[in-house]
Amino acid sequence: MKENTLIKATKLLLDVMFFAGIAVIVTLPVSVRIYGYINSWFAQYYVQLIVLFAVSGILAELILYELRRMFRTVLANDCFVEANVKSLNRMGTYSFLIALVTAGRMVLYLTPAVMIIILVFVIAGLFSKVLSQVFDRAVAYKLENDLTI
Repeated sequence: MKENTLIKATKLLLDVMFFAGIAVIVTLPVSVRIYGYINSWFAQYYVQLIVLFAVSGILAELILYELRRMFRTVLANDCFVEANVKSLNRMGTYSFLIALVTAGRMVLYLTPAVMIIILVFVIAGLFSKVLSQVFDRAVAYKLENDLTI
């Protein structure tokens, strides 16, 4: 019972994050313009920040999209499939690209938070790439086992 609740809550969270992310990306020009009235740095680098945040946001949406695709296999009780290997591999690439885009922001403005975000996404990228290899082996073992039976 608790497992089913956790699965439903996780699916709901992924869905909410995915659609909220789309809303955030679409409203970026307005929200950055409004925040520019509070923080002059955002007004000064308006175009650059829109590009950086939009690219990072799109890459984050792609990660959420892959997670939602993988979650469907969890719901179907069939996690060890080639599609999940590819999804994990793509998520690793997207994470590295977010780190790279965020590193580009260091040219405009360097803060400790930027360094932490870069580190988090590099670690997430490495984790996803390694996990894709683990899943690849698991898929191979599963297919071999299925053939044996």
